[in-house]
Amino acid sequence: MQSQTRDVPAKPRRKPRQSCLVIEDSHFDQKRISRALEHGCQHLDLIFADTIAAAREHLAKTPVQMILLDNHLPDGVGADFAIELSNDPKHSKKPIVMVSDWPSPFMWDKANAAGVHHVVSKAKFHAGYVQSAMEQSARSLH
Repeated sequence: MQSQTRDVPAKPRRKPRQSCLVIEDSHFDQKRISRALEHGCQHLDLIFADTIAAAREHLAKTPVQMILLDNHLPDGVGADFAIELSNDPKHSKKPIVMVSDWPSPFMWDKANAAGVHHVVSKAKFHAGYVQSAMEQSARSLH
């Protein structure tokens, strides 16, 4: 008996799940960021921290592939935390996008020094910034 073969269409490959630490103290802005990422970044699980201290705890316990960071937080300045992360070998390669109501020239300078991928106002934030930062990060690793 002769065997037959047939082409079976390949299943589309899903992107592996990744996690993003969102450091944002406003619950309203947390929801706004979640909604912005629902459509363009379905492969991304969001973990929220409302302070820099909480973010440090999450980063010590849970690996993340990306960080979204507000600049004005109850216990510090996001741009300073970005510099701290850029000096830590465990986190220096993670893409960071700063999302702030009032991006100032000082914040831009610190963000640039920390290697932040994008600085964007909360009103203009969308999933494309996250996708771009992750793609830039992936290219720099290869």
